[in-house]
Amino acid sequence: MAKNIVLVHGGFVDGAGWEGVYKILKRDGYNVSVVQNPTISLDDDVAVTKRILAAQDGPAILVGHSYGGAVITEAGSDPKVAGLVYITAFAPDKGESVASLIENPPPGAPVPPILPPQDGYLFLDKAKFPSSFAGDVDAEKAAFMADSQVPWGVAALSGKISEPAWRAKPSWYLIATDDKMIPPDAQRAMSKRAGATVVEVKRCKSPGGWPTLPQFFLVGCSHF
Repeated sequence: MAKNIVLVHGGFVDGAGWEGVYKILKRDGYNVSVVQNPTISLDDDVAVTKRILAAQDGPAILVGHSYGGAVITEAGSDPKVAGLVYITAFAPDKGESVASLIENPPPGAPVPPILPPQDGYLFLDKAKFPSSFAGDVDAEKAAFMADSQVPWGVAALSGKISEPAWRAKPSWYLIATDDKMIPPDAQRAMSKRAGATVVEVKRCKSPGGWPTLPQFFLVGCSHF
């Protein structure tokens, strides 16, 4: 069983969002590393992730949340990666990008409150951030997250996958049915295409509000 877990965050946030998950996994005996990917370009984020993988002392489970799913899809070909875990995340195929996956949302799907780009970076509307991204987080923490957003580079969204790791590595996918950023049906389609083992939960976007999320990791890790 893999004892190393590498966590990759998504857009608009940083690795601190994994704190609750990190503490529980550490308590249960796992070696946990949190990638601080800059979310400026996919290539840079993959490079940062691979540096963390290189520091692992054995096989690792690579976990991606939201945009972090695109990062692990590209970085997951690393030989140290034993398996992939997608947390309500993008799982692009070869030649796809996050931008291409979101360009034609299904009718009636929630529209993420992404503001027009500023100098090549994206932000979420602060007033709508709690309901769209942090619905499972308490109001005070959600407000802090909205005010401390990390700029998400437009270039990161357009980065294309060269070879999806999920074609060669086992994967798990956690679908959040109340996600207002990635439509649940899109999550179902991506996870099915990847051949992932799927679990659905009635949750929103941010893993910081999911106290039971580590149990999903533990079940997944026991299979790798």
